[in-house]
Amino acid sequence: MAEQKRLSASPQQHRVLRRAWTHMRADRRRIVLALALSAAATLTTVAVPAVIGAGVDQILQDDRSGLLTAAGLLLALSVARLVLFRQSEIRLTAVGERVVRRLRELAVQRLSRAPLRFVEAHPSGDLLRRTTTEIADLATFVRGQLPDVLNVSGYLLFTLVLLLTQSWLLTLALLVVFVPAIVWVLRRFKKAAPPAFAAEAAAAGRMASTYQELVRAREMLLTSGGTGYWRERFGQDSETRYRAARRTQRTLFVISCSRIVQGLTTAVLLGAGGWLAAEDRISVGVVVVFVLATRQLFDSATQASNLVGQVQQTLTGLARLLDLLETTRTDEPEPAALPGPRTSAPASGQKPLGAGKSSTAPRGVLEADAVRYAYVDGVEVLHGLSLTVEAGERLGLVGPTGAGKTTLAKLLTGLYTPDSGSVRYDGVDLRVLPPGELRRRIVLVPQRVHMIAGSLLDNLALVPGEPGEAAVREALDRLGLTDWAERLAQGLHTPLGAGQGELSAGELQLVGLVRAALLDPAVLVLDEATADIDPATARKLETALDTLRTDRTLLVIAHRQSTIDRLPRVVRLDGGAVDSVLAPG
Repeated sequence: MAEQKRLSASPQQHRVLRRAWTHMRADRRRIVLALALSAAATLTTVAVPAVIGAGVDQILQDDRSGLLTAAGLLLALSVARLVLFRQSEIRLTAVGERVVRRLRELAVQRLSRAPLRFVEAHPSGDLLRRTTTEIADLATFVRGQLPDVLNVSGYLLFTLVLLLTQSWLLTLALLVVFVPAIVWVLRRFKKAAPPAFAAEAAAAGRMASTYQELVRAREMLLTSGGTGYWRERFGQDSETRYRAARRTQRTLFVISCSRIVQGLTTAVLLGAGGWLAAEDRISVGVVVVFVLATRQLFDSATQASNLVGQVQQTLTGLARLLDLLETTRTDEPEPAALPGPRTSAPASGQKPLGAGKSSTAPRGVLEADAVRYAYVDGVEVLHGLSLTVEAGERLGLVGPTGAGKTTLAKLLTGLYTPDSGSVRYDGVDLRVLPPGELRRRIVLVPQRVHMIAGSLLDNLALVPGEPGEAAVREALDRLGLTDWAERLAQGLHTPLGAGQGELSAGELQLVGLVRAALLDPAVLVLDEATADIDPATARKLETALDTLRTDRTLLVIAHRQSTIDRLPRVVRLDGGAVDSVLAPG
């Protein structure tokens, strides 16, 4: 089994902001401007205690003009503070939303291009949480808490600078009493918080995955009587989430110790400040500055303690998102749209794809050469299987359940990459083909065709290129399926999905076939297209297959004898290898 990258349930949070900076470089100027405005707004707040302290000294000296000057300066600071804070919040939110949008689009893009094996190896609930919930939490943080975090950080720094200029003795007393105690509290929190928040996020992902599986398998569970087991499993996941949340809350409780530190520091400053003022070593105004500034300092520390949990939760979610982006990163350029014909040189030893019309994929030979594949280490599904399908050939794949038919189909269509060996189309290894170009040439219609919430037209046109209604009607007519579509309640505009309407298993296969016809691939692979559907729909499907272009390669995995009898050549698989080649009469 080839090594498969896996996401970490609790990814490394070391230097997470530095790792995220690569996704912010496009907005670095906007970020710098927003930070500068935030710093300027914070400075206007820090200056207020100093102006008030100066005003107190003017009152004690009976200097009316100095008092008026201090009052005017306070008014100017208030207006500047209002304008600067407003501008900084607007710019911070705007640039933050741009970054979040870019991360959201990149996450969806990379996950959509990730190998099928990668997607199948992870719980869908965890992938869903990383690409939706945690990005939404990041956006909420950017809109609501990021301005507060920057303002608090700036205030703590600028206030210490201000206090040093007023009295180094009182500042020293503040640092000796306040800093060691608050650092101890924060270090305790920093040590306990990352594993606690990461464990809660991982537990939430597992619970979401279990719930999603429960909903998806509800019919099977009801018929088999397995609901009790699933309720028990969900209860266990819920209990794990509850215990993880309690651990997080105990971690947050450590921060509340900062209030005790604040009270002790205020008492020391008042005693020391009063003694220094009585000795005429500092003015009363300086004491006022320290009282007001440290009060705001403590308020900022309290606000920081409230924000630190949200910051840690956001950093945890950001680390999980970056883990997804880094794990799914490839060396290929991120495509903006479906790529056109391949122009780069093929790999050494391979011939280029044959030329063809821009609207029709070139036809060629499809080859599987000694391919091996395993879902679990040590348990191979395919054992060095080789198969050649000529251009335009119609071939059936048959065999018992577990013979490897669906696995081979996914290898032949490039959804899986073989652990060893190769799959080539027209002499080119599928691994070197860009995803868009691969889909122009080879398309799989799976046994389970997925639908989205929307009309029948929306679902039929769910292919690259966004074909319009005219193209869809043309494809339906070419396949002889116009009558089927028109018999629905509102024809092509019949609502489907999300509880609005349902199609039978056979009709879903018809939808998949129309999608494939709109792509006009060179190779079409149908996985159990006629299995478990009614005979009338099966005949309609088989008739539609007969109308496809005669030069198209058709590979059909089938159990229904009437479908097998229509195919000139049938390959039987058994035990992950070719057992025999048949030619039905």
